[in-house]
Amino acid sequence: MRKLVIAISMLALAASAAFADPILDRQALMKERGKIVGGISKVVKGEEPFDAAAVLTQLQALQANAEKFDADALFPAGSDTGDTTAAPKIWQDMAGFKTTEDKYLADIKAAAAAAPADVDALKVQFGTIASNCGTCHQTYRVKKS
Repeated sequence: MRKLVIAISMLALAASAAFADPILDRQALMKERGKIVGGISKVVKGEEPFDAAAVLTQLQALQANAEKFDADALFPAGSDTGDTTAAPKIWQDMAGFKTTEDKYLADIKAAAAAAPADVDALKVQFGTIASNCGTCHQTYRVKKS
């Protein structure tokens, strides 16, 4: 009976993976990323007070989000049409796309490990993070009209 339950569970998991929508998955990941970045941005702009513990929590959440990024799963062949702003350049230069995301992850890890002690340190780290976002959006994202 236990083997049957395990087999059914594995089959259900495989079936759900087969029906996963990479466009919706990557949009959800990026929306989450944008929300976290937006929260940090408010601190950088002085719209919210600097709280070292809260900033570190946000940086760690951003790192966890970046670690979930899997270009092969989120941008498989054939997921370049439909409701997406992913540019064709992603599939033309997948190695470059992955390198861009790897740099972003490395910079997020460095920012979280440094645990900024004040808003000035956060501004420097956030500038690097935001630069990564800009680079990726300019190269690998179709501008919304």
